[in-house]
Amino acid sequence: MAASELKGVRTQFVERVSKAVMDQLLDYLEDERVLITAEVEEIKEEHRQRAEKARHIIDAVLRKGDAACDKFLTSFQTIDGTLYNELQLRPRPV
Repeated sequence: MAASELKGVRTQFVERVSKAVMDQLLDYLEDERVLITAEVEEIKEEHRQRAEKARHIIDAVLRKGDAACDKFLTSFQTIDGTLYNELQLRPRPV
């Protein structure tokens, strides 16, 4: 369910998310072991353009499955609740 929800907002997320929010999301995903350090470093170093980085974050999380997508969405809601609500994502308990 979380994976399909995340897929549904991928394009809008890529277009609208800020670099600062992406950096916070990457830190959270690494702390929660959704992404390993090597994956986070690869995203930060190889994907300099904001939109490209956003695409790779979403795609990496989607590959990890529904539980990873749920963690991503919960952290996204906490970090940037305004954009989260504008994308009309389902509220999550925090």
